[in-house]
Amino acid sequence: MKIVFLADVKGQGKKGEVKEVPTGYAQNFLIKKNLAKPATAAALSEVKGQAKAKEKEEAQLLAEAKALKTILEKEDTIVEIGMKVGQTGHTFGAVDKSDIAKALNIQYQVKLDKRKIQLENKIQALGTKDIPVKLHRDVTAIVKVRVSEA
Repeated sequence: MKIVFLADVKGQGKKGEVKEVPTGYAQNFLIKKNLAKPATAAALSEVKGQAKAKEKEEAQLLAEAKALKTILEKEDTIVEIGMKVGQTGHTFGAVDKSDIAKALNIQYQVKLDKRKIQLENKIQALGTKDIPVKLHRDVTAIVKVRVSEA
């Protein structure tokens, strides 16, 4: 029996996929539990429509990520973060992902999820660092972060 999956079923198929499965399995398990429905002409056209909508949405997200990348990688886009510094020149504390995200929001009105900032170790020294930011699976921007004495 040909069916359209309504949800991911481990070992069988993913949501929106059309597959041939045994009739008993389809009727007694997949269709009863609303995991799939029979592959009628209406169901197949619905799947195609959903695929087109998802593709369009993905293209829009990619375009937004590329636009944000151009903003973040401008020469004059430098995130300034002030830290307290001791007499020996060492900073008190460290700059982490959330500090960078807050500074981006305050200085450039760019709302960015801190999980997208790919900072391996916290910044504990004064100076300028290039920090990669994963905006989309295909788009990664480099943000300049300057840590200075406050």
